[in-house]
Amino acid sequence: MGEDRVTPGSQTSLREANRARIVNAVQQRGSLTQVELAGLTGLSPATVSNIVNELTGSGVLHTAPTTRSGRRAQQVTLARNLGLVVGLHFGTRSLRVALSDVAHRIVAEQRLPLPPDHRADAGLERAAMLTDEMVASVGATMSEVLAVGVGVPAPVDVRTGRVSTRGLLRGWDGAAVPELLGARLGVPVHVDNDANLGALAEVRLGAARGRRQVVYLRVSHGVGGGLVLNGELFHGRVGAAGEVGHVTIDDNGTVCRCGNRGCLETFVGAPAILETLRSSHGHLTLRDVITRAEQGDPGCRRVLSDAGRHLGVAAASVCNLLDPEVVVVGGQLAEAGEMLLGPLRATLMERTIPSTGGPVEVVEGALGASAEVRGALAVALDRVNISAAVGVS
Repeated sequence: MGEDRVTPGSQTSLREANRARIVNAVQQRGSLTQVELAGLTGLSPATVSNIVNELTGSGVLHTAPTTRSGRRAQQVTLARNLGLVVGLHFGTRSLRVALSDVAHRIVAEQRLPLPPDHRADAGLERAAMLTDEMVASVGATMSEVLAVGVGVPAPVDVRTGRVSTRGLLRGWDGAAVPELLGARLGVPVHVDNDANLGALAEVRLGAARGRRQVVYLRVSHGVGGGLVLNGELFHGRVGAAGEVGHVTIDDNGTVCRCGNRGCLETFVGAPAILETLRSSHGHLTLRDVITRAEQGDPGCRRVLSDAGRHLGVAAASVCNLLDPEVVVVGGQLAEAGEMLLGPLRATLMERTIPSTGGPVEVVEGALGASAEVRGALAVALDRVNISAAVGVS
């Protein structure tokens, strides 16, 4: 919608609304050229240029020369001194913490191991201590932290921030993460399932940038999924949407930690893959399996190929229901590349409805192990009202 169709009642209020639109667009995308800003907001290039110059002069925005398609342009970001946000990703056995400024520039990042089956209170206290240390390490204080985003490997009711299922993340059943961590840090805390955050990051910054219908599969110790529909994360009733790891692919399979039989996770999660190879290869890590497969080990290549086919069976059901533009595969297993994605792609072609648009695209995630923590940062930053904080309304 162009600025000449927005009539809030006065030229002053119109200009304030246009300033807020520009700040909000830069906040969500991280950085944009002035031409991209004009296209995204519907404002004229002259209006964008005038407002960017004004907000740069007042210390809200920062501009720098860049080149796009061989032409010079002005890259626009939020000024970095407006504050910090924190992203936390609790994996099954590790915690990743990232500290970012409001221009999406990561200024500090750390990863540390967590004991198996750690409790929520112990994990959150460790995260709080590490956050304190990292904020201090960049010469800042917690008063400069605007928000915290948290990803956990279980369904989350985003209305309350509580883990909404039982048995999927031992020691975290029903944990009210915003209250527990918010009380410790004194900062607003926003929580979501980690695969949802990985999906958000890949759409905003990675392999699915600009796509509006996306299925994200995260395959590491466990198997998770995130759905982006019409450009927005889809959570479902209590945050359990996208739990691809618990799609049944064998009614007579082994019992899963969720209580059902033959879930996808019991075939392609790291424990299942490593157990399959134990008798022939001994004790390996998932990284060992991928490395040996790259070196030509037939057994390791076979289990990765089988994993791709199993993923394809589950993903085909999702694709037939949702008709996405792209399937993005993340998590550690995605490092196997085409050894995994090739069989996945072939199985999808066999099991999805033929379309005039051709088969759904399948790609490896672009953000690697950082996808989920980048998504946590994005969720934190989305909840910060930068426009109000800097007097732009």
